[in-house]
Amino acid sequence: MGKFKFRNRHRRTGEGGRGAVHVKALVPNLVTSLAACAGITSISLSSEGRFSEALIALLIACVCDGMDGRIARLLGASSKLGAELDSLADFVNFGVAPAMFMYFWLTGGPMHMTPDGAKVSETLIRAVLGCSLFYAMCDCFRLARFNTMLESEPIPYWNNYFTGVPAPGGCWMVLTPYILLDSLNAASRWPSAYAFFSHPAFGMAMLLFVGTLMASRFPTISLKHLHISKRAQRPVTAIGLFIIGCLFFDLWLTLGVVGALYILTVPVSCVFFLRGKKKWLLEKEVVKSE
Repeated sequence: MGKFKFRNRHRRTGEGGRGAVHVKALVPNLVTSLAACAGITSISLSSEGRFSEALIALLIACVCDGMDGRIARLLGASSKLGAELDSLADFVNFGVAPAMFMYFWLTGGPMHMTPDGAKVSETLIRAVLGCSLFYAMCDCFRLARFNTMLESEPIPYWNNYFTGVPAPGGCWMVLTPYILLDSLNAASRWPSAYAFFSHPAFGMAMLLFVGTLMASRFPTISLKHLHISKRAQRPVTAIGLFIIGCLFFDLWLTLGVVGALYILTVPVSCVFFLRGKKKWLLEKEVVKSE
């Protein structure tokens, strides 16, 4: 036992430090961990049938997901560990959590009971579970593909677009039916519309549709590298201020409308993408000919 020693017990890192890590390097990872905890909490709330609270937890997860990367860049604390942790948190928050939310909502909550007190059939429960798993796995595939694409050189005409629907966008897209129905109190105002949009068949179609969009290679608009002309600054600013005002007036209704409009941007993005690709290819041919 006297000859036993821990390997690299006093290994030095950096300029003479003994494995020292600055506190600021931990902040982005803590924010990412907070996002993952919010996503797990949303799953727990959904399993209890507390869907409104589950949505709030998902909103917190989304806000934290948008903050961690910016905080890392601001503090100069970006790391490979943080990037991997962020991907795992995104899978929980935007893959598993919304999938379980839709599963419990469409199957009548934890007791699997319809509003009139009838028991939901086992076949329907399994079908909804299968669609929920499909959505979650599509989100997982999309995140894995995104990580591998970071190492490849970007193509110029892809600069303003994502490959497929991003994970946060897919999350709110698939939850749009519930958000709109709940915010508009559709169950009492429009019972027939509520019965249609809350029907398990429609919910399963949404899970399959949004999951396919996330795993696909459809171009979807990205605001990170999008530029606008000086003429469009005032109208865009006015629209942004209007949306912010609507968020304060009715948060969930605004998010539901934005989610519905986001679905409509997919075909529009494809049209503009094809135009941009055609223009880039023509310019490339002109350069070659010269």
